[in-house]
Amino acid sequence: MSDSPRLLGVLGGMGPAATADFLSRLVALTPAEADRDHIPVVVSSVPQIPDRTEAILGEGLSPLPALLTGLERLERAGADLIVMPCNTAHHWHADLAAARPNLSWIHIVDAVLALAPAGARLGLLATTGTLQAGIYPLRAPGRTFVAPEPAIQSGAVMRAIRAVKSGRPGLASEPFLRAAHGLRAKGATHLVFACTEVALGVPDPGALGLPPIDSTEALARAVIQRFGLTPRTELPLQSAALA
Repeated sequence: MSDSPRLLGVLGGMGPAATADFLSRLVALTPAEADRDHIPVVVSSVPQIPDRTEAILGEGLSPLPALLTGLERLERAGADLIVMPCNTAHHWHADLAAARPNLSWIHIVDAVLALAPAGARLGLLATTGTLQAGIYPLRAPGRTFVAPEPAIQSGAVMRAIRAVKSGRPGLASEPFLRAAHGLRAKGATHLVFACTEVALGVPDPGALGLPPIDSTEALARAVIQRFGLTPRTELPLQSAALA
């Protein structure tokens, strides 16, 4: 396994808009002056992967076979560093990494934690599958995480995520805002966009009342650093407007 990747493989499609958002952030944050300065990428975006939350809750098929197919596709294309811009899919990260031990990975939780202050109480805006599987606390047992109240999670948060996935991000802002205020009331000091659809449904992160850590942006920054580059401090204005 090389420490100097040559080609990034993006195991995406979960969902398509989140994958496109990740690629947009990756391009915007790369300190490039010309095309050749950007990171080489191959993408597998196949949205027909079974629903990850349904699988974790025992209500649907496992996405692992489809994820393995996508991973094999990326490996055949020459990718040697893999990322998944989907938090919930990381429930199967260990299985995927074991199936292709020659590939390097950046785990999305590691990317988020690299941006989180020590001692922060991290409020999670995530799918119910991500919370149920314990993807964040299992990866970082020494950290403190705060989840929404069950009624808010099953109602506001999941409704907002589904709105983004169905192409109606304007319907997501108010439920995400309500969930964020609930996390603040429970003692969270920072808010983690622990689902890659969240940023697409929050046009004004400043209104959430807590400093946000966006898992999509965190993952893009971690990739850029792995390629030996220093990410831009902020998204260019035109990119931020599109995000």
